[in-house]
Amino acid sequence: MRLITLATLAVLASAGTAAAAPASVSVALAPDLQKKFTKTYGQREADMLTADLKQTVERALAKRGAHDGARIDLTLTDAVPNRPTFKELGDKPGLSMESHGIGGAAIKGRIVDADGAVTPVDYHWYETDIRQVRGYWTWSDAEWVFDRFASRLAKGEEVARR
Repeated sequence: MRLITLATLAVLASAGTAAAAPASVSVALAPDLQKKFTKTYGQREADMLTADLKQTVERALAKRGAHDGARIDLTLTDAVPNRPTFKELGDKPGLSMESHGIGGAAIKGRIVDADGAVTPVDYHWYETDIRQVRGYWTWSDAEWVFDRFASRLAKGEEVARR
């Protein structure tokens, strides 16, 4: 009986302190990049990348409890694949999934904290050495950028270039 009473008191005590809402994250494509996806890479790839960036950032923030209550608006301003996309393979019969190159991505945006403070975000990275390509699928380097960006954002490190 006493255990139930203590457990009930603990629940009631914790109910009084409201947990901060996790950060809301939105991801959009820059207009120029949207045109590039429509013409060259394919809309399927655009949808997949924006969903991946959103999920990666949300997961990293939730893991650390960072930026609770904030609104994070991100724009993917550039993305370069490591391998041809399905649309490129269909449009150019000479291409192969064996084709590979250096990739990367660029992200801009802002963080609006719960108190209204706005922090700009500007992050990009592109591989410079084909021998250092990080993976074997179409968007390996872009995903690496998303992971690195999300990790730095969650740790509170500066992700804005001056």
